[in-house]
Amino acid sequence: GSLRRLLDRRAAAPACGIALGGFDAADPTGYGRIIRDASGTVTRIVEQRDASEAERAVTWCNSGIMAVDASRLFDWLGRLTTDNAQGEYYLTDIIRLAVEDSAEVALVEVDEEEVLGVNSRADLARVEQIAQNRLRREALKNGATLIDPATVYFSFDTKLGRDVTIGPSVVFGPGVSVGDGSEIKAFSHIEGAVIGKDTVIGPFARLRPGTRISDRAHIGNFVEIKNALIGEDAKAGHLSYLGDATVGAGSNIGAGTITCNYDGFTKARTEIGPGVFIGSHTALVAPVTIGSDAMIGAGSVITQDVPADALALSRAELKIREGGAARFRRGKSAKKTGA
Repeated sequence: GSLRRLLDRRAAAPACGIALGGFDAADPTGYGRIIRDASGTVTRIVEQRDASEAERAVTWCNSGIMAVDASRLFDWLGRLTTDNAQGEYYLTDIIRLAVEDSAEVALVEVDEEEVLGVNSRADLARVEQIAQNRLRREALKNGATLIDPATVYFSFDTKLGRDVTIGPSVVFGPGVSVGDGSEIKAFSHIEGAVIGKDTVIGPFARLRPGTRISDRAHIGNFVEIKNALIGEDAKAGHLSYLGDATVGAGSNIGAGTITCNYDGFTKARTEIGPGVFIGSHTALVAPVTIGSDAMIGAGSVITQDVPADALALSRAELKIREGGAARFRRGKSAKKTGA
């Protein structure tokens, strides 16, 4: 990269006191300008505030990176002054001092995108977009399918396996890896999670730190998982929260299921064995263990361990009063009319 080229150029000739990284900017505003003589030899760097109108028209800019002969660096630093518009010591003034001492200053062109200055929120957004575009190109090159690349956001350490498919508007935070053949559907947000092979995640799934999704598991829309292990072939299709939990292989988590993992003071785990069926709208009050192949009826609040192969059901008695709805409406109507 650019740093290696600078080091190699400085080391290539004993007379080279400084290898200076520079670039020809499309918009040089704000950058120090690299001033050269008629032969193209670098003579000095002038900061924008100190530059004349002619010098500001120069488009070759200082990258802020240089490789300097260490045996001469401290002499040049000792000769710096604050005679400039900002009353500061300019490291860039060592270029002029090197030229005065007849030391060669070699200009090495670097990629402008690598050395863009960040002095504002707008600058930060610009370099973030550049970084994201690089990560998107790398993901595509390595065999991932991005349905709408411009809307997918990666972290620097995102790892994608082969033949992974990423839907629109997916965000990867730090610490995520996705196994081969998995699909991350639209609008999912994933951080600190390890996802196995051939899984389906989302749409609108949220995987938080500590999540481990095993091979062939399915995590559906509006499911949130935190610090939990989801076993192979397990399913949590929709509208569930699984925090501080283990879900065994092949288990099915019904819609609206939550692990009540926090009592306001401490967090506790929910252990769900393999082959378990959890009915919709179930609250599992941790710490609690559900044995293998157990079944939980819909609408249950589970506050104690359930043995293997057991059926657990916690539900108020259903009462049906024939004609009750008609009587209710008549009563309300009479009150409204004052009859």
